[in-house]
Amino acid sequence: MFRCSVNLPNTKPLIMSSYYDDASLMLLASGGAQKDGKVYSVKPTDGSGDFTFTRGSNLSATRVDASQLIEKGRENLFLQSQDFATTWGKSAGITLTGGQPDPFGGNAAFLVNLGASVGNSIVQSVSLSSGVQYTMSAYIKGVDLTSLRMIVAGNSSTLVTSQIVNGTWVRVVVTGVAGGTGFLTNQIVRSNNTLSQSLFIYGAQIELGGAASDYIETGATTAQAGILENTPRFDYSGGATCPSLLLEPSRSNGNVNSEYFNGAGFGIVAATATDNATTSPEGVINATSLIGSTSSAEHIIYTTGSSTYNGDTTISIFAKVNGYDYFVLGAGAQSANKPVLFNIANGTKVGNFTGWSSYSAPIDSDIEDYGNGWYRLSVTFAATSGINTNMFFGSMPTDSVASGTTIQNGTDGSYIYGASIEAGSYSTSYIPTYGVSQTRANEDCEIISAASLIGQTEGTAYAEINHIQGTESLGVFMNNGSGSNYGYLVAFYISSGNIPIFVINNNTGQVSIQGTTPLNSGTHKLAIAYKENDFALYVNGVQIGTDSSGTIPALNDLYIGQYKDNVARNGNKKQVLLFKTRLSNLDLAILTGATTYNTFAEMALALNYTVYE
Repeated sequence: MFRCSVNLPNTKPLIMSSYYDDASLMLLASGGAQKDGKVYSVKPTDGSGDFTFTRGSNLSATRVDASQLIEKGRENLFLQSQDFATTWGKSAGITLTGGQPDPFGGNAAFLVNLGASVGNSIVQSVSLSSGVQYTMSAYIKGVDLTSLRMIVAGNSSTLVTSQIVNGTWVRVVVTGVAGGTGFLTNQIVRSNNTLSQSLFIYGAQIELGGAASDYIETGATTAQAGILENTPRFDYSGGATCPSLLLEPSRSNGNVNSEYFNGAGFGIVAATATDNATTSPEGVINATSLIGSTSSAEHIIYTTGSSTYNGDTTISIFAKVNGYDYFVLGAGAQSANKPVLFNIANGTKVGNFTGWSSYSAPIDSDIEDYGNGWYRLSVTFAATSGINTNMFFGSMPTDSVASGTTIQNGTDGSYIYGASIEAGSYSTSYIPTYGVSQTRANEDCEIISAASLIGQTEGTAYAEINHIQGTESLGVFMNNGSGSNYGYLVAFYISSGNIPIFVINNNTGQVSIQGTTPLNSGTHKLAIAYKENDFALYVNGVQIGTDSSGTIPALNDLYIGQYKDNVARNGNKKQVLLFKTRLSNLDLAILTGATTYNTFAEMALALNYTVYE
């Protein structure tokens, strides 16, 4: 049933059934079941336990997939991408013959005879934005071609003959930057006087960014793939072999070009940025090479513009060694924060710059391994209201933190990808941008009218949550959904002070159990049990507290990772379980513990419980 193992024992103390059998609801990310707008529960299987999921923003959400690559939302902006006899225009001398063998075993290709006139073309104009990178691609098999050009984003034509092989299908790719805004021409163009040259063509695509992604077929409208508007994100970050359901609040990337460092929004000092130099963390060749000049200078890229933030702000970028092991990331000078030096060869922080004595230290900094030599670096600082908030970054030849001024060799440097600036005390999942700032909307995961799954007079809830220190992480929230004075049960949450808390409000009083020891960043297992005058909270196998006075309100609606306000709190969710009975304290210890036990005797011995025959 499951692709990944789970930390649920097969037996319970003196009870013959398993936890799976007893659960009224089981949401398991490793079950992998989801579609756009839905997260399916493993149990029940009749649909009553399936969560409605909404995000409402396209092309701004990403996840790390099972191959440890960043997956985006993608869109083919061409119409009729395979039918060149419809939306596509053609010169008078061109003839088209459909129904030809295509590169994937079908018969959807077209034979194109380019005719006798230089400049004959097949063409489609697409609405594009000035200064934005676009990539055009098509599968082409030459018949007798000697010269062919392609025009993308209204640019001057690019010779693509070197990419074409007569008699063999090749995906031909051209990247360009739109020089204007509006319906700009994209063409496949004949460029010499040899008569009656021909080619086969299939699967034309034009998309945002500097690389061609997997082909998406379109018809009368454009088409999307990957992480769509309301696609739940089962995320494999950090090298995980089993996914978790990624739920995040709304965030914006204020950098207008997160991957195009020669584009608007960036300035370059004593360095050269070369586009599409190597494979990025998304597995395509769209990362940039950053090489400093041989002059004595700060060899950096910095953001321009007039963005302002107030309070905790986090900047981040992906970096990889391209000769130099060290990389600097800092907030713009107007924010008066020390930059941070990282070692991107071994994934460690060297430390804050010491030579910038008049600047304050950042609030926090971090480096996260994304595999294949890539690291995501982040720095959090306190931005000042009304002052421009910028970021800068660059390669460093040594581990010196005394000054950003160096002499470089003009050959070595770093690879870079995905620059972000966002309001908040930590970096969220990467938000790509293409010419304008992008916002990933808040994510909402809920079941309205879930009373049949929730224990009304007694029950148990369990969740495995990834917590980031200093933020609020919410597990399960249940309420009766009536008016402003409604009863609710916050099954558990971790406060911004990193304290685990369990709360029940029954309109007339409140039960609250709180821990005293703050939790670190990382994955934590929490479980609560409730029954009239009998409540308990367990975290990571340890009893946090109990309460022997309180009643249970009616509970109808179920939310994961949020309150009734529909605002997602940070944190990945690996598992969620509901039971309609109050499990024993020993069960809570077992559910939240780190070890799976084979027998009750083994569990009792490990947990120091006495077994009575």
